[in-house]
Amino acid sequence: FCVVNSYFGYVWQVLGPTAGDDGAEARASSCLGATGGSSGSRLESQLQEAIRLKTEGNAFYREKNVRTAIGCYHRALLVLRGLDSEVTSALQGFVPRVPKLSQAQEDLLRSTQVDCYNNLAACLLQRELVDYGRVLEYSLKVLQWRSGDIKALYRAGVASLELGDAQTARHYLTQASRGKPNDPDVKKQLQRVEERLSQDYQKEKALYKGMFSKQKQSEEQLAEEKTQKLV
Repeated sequence: FCVVNSYFGYVWQVLGPTAGDDGAEARASSCLGATGGSSGSRLESQLQEAIRLKTEGNAFYREKNVRTAIGCYHRALLVLRGLDSEVTSALQGFVPRVPKLSQAQEDLLRSTQVDCYNNLAACLLQRELVDYGRVLEYSLKVLQWRSGDIKALYRAGVASLELGDAQTARHYLTQASRGKPNDPDVKKQLQRVEERLSQDYQKEKALYKGMFSKQKQSEEQLAEEKTQKLV
């Protein structure tokens, strides 16, 4: 049990906040009444707490208070981890068994998680020193559950490009452009991708040209040495 507490304490420190749909809080009351008894009430309160924290994070994000917004989103994700069947099933035997969520509760949990990860990526992009690896990680978590999310596709593309993977960046940004063909930011990043790919191609071409030139020079030198020996 102490090990599990330490694990969740670590998660509390490293998880980050994201912003999402404020309407989820208004929808919560109709979604959370599916299970009865004390366990059902506990589930409801935890889901409501996560939604409250996410909504607080959204407010701080709009006020440009990115650091505090991140803290709210991380705490929301920590609350949700304690209810997530994908997490709790891996910890079976170490923590008390969590009552099964109804489908409506499961959908609400996942939607809130996705919103949080999406907005965490948005928050990180506002920082002076951007951790593009973490932006990509959070964006991929969103795409795992919401594959067509335009914002996540865009951020995954930007992060991939900054991390030096222009081919992957093109893949994500092309998908984003299909959803928003006239978006100026998507167009701008796609242009950057094509410029980077063109530069990479020219470098590769020059590299192969240099290798071919050296090989040809070596062959000519070897042929000349053989001729001299024959003479």
